[in-house]
Amino acid sequence: MAAGDVEAGKAMFAARCASCHAVGPMATSGFGPQLNRLFNRRAGSVPDYDYSTAMKQSGIVWDDKTLATFIANPGKTVPGTKMRFWGIGNERKVADLLAYLHTFK
Repeated sequence: MAAGDVEAGKAMFAARCASCHAVGPMATSGFGPQLNRLFNRRAGSVPDYDYSTAMKQSGIVWDDKTLATFIANPGKTVPGTKMRFWGIGNERKVADLLAYLHTFK
């Protein structure tokens, strides 16, 4: 996957993700889990969010590849996920989003 553009990813996050997810120093889980320190984290492991059984048992550890696959089609990647999102099929937009999420380590 090509390197993404952080600013484009920030705009993508605001448009497609921020209604359910939060990032940054004050981020807490709400309708979806907060996404700080997402990479190398086991899926379904943020303590203040009630994940689906499917997500908790998925065995996924988030990295660029697993997250890109999930973002492209959440329901296919983790059948039974609570995430109600059609997905982002455009690889450039996914790369931009990943670049932005990498800034929250």
